[in-house]
Amino acid sequence: MRGLLAGILFYTLGQILTWFQTNGQFMWPMFRKNQILISVIGGTIISYMFISATRYIAEYNNGLVWPGRFIGFSVGMVVFAIMTSWFLGEGINAKTLISLLLSVALISVQLFWK
Repeated sequence: MRGLLAGILFYTLGQILTWFQTNGQFMWPMFRKNQILISVIGGTIISYMFISATRYIAEYNNGLVWPGRFIGFSVGMVVFAIMTSWFLGEGINAKTLISLLLSVALISVQLFWK
C-alpha cells in the first residue's frame, strides 16, 4: 500500500509541476519569455517524478504498467481541473464535472478491482 501511495503522490506532484510549466505563461511573463529554460529545468524534475511514480505503481501491481497509466491520466485530469479553476478562474461546467467523475471511476477501478 505504501508503494501505491508513493506512486500517486509522485504522479500528483508531477502533474502539478507540469501544470505550472505549461500554463505559467498565462500568469507570469518570465515563463513566456524563457520557454526553453523552463522546459529544460522543469522537464528534468517532472520526468523524474513520472518515472518514480510509474515504478512505484508497477511494483504495487506486480509489474503491470497499465494500472499506472490509468492512475496517472486520472490524477492529471483532477489536478488540471482544480488548478485551472483555482489559478485561471476557468469554472467547472457539467462536461468537465462528468469527465472528472469518470477519472475518479478510472482510479477506483485500478485501485479496488483485483
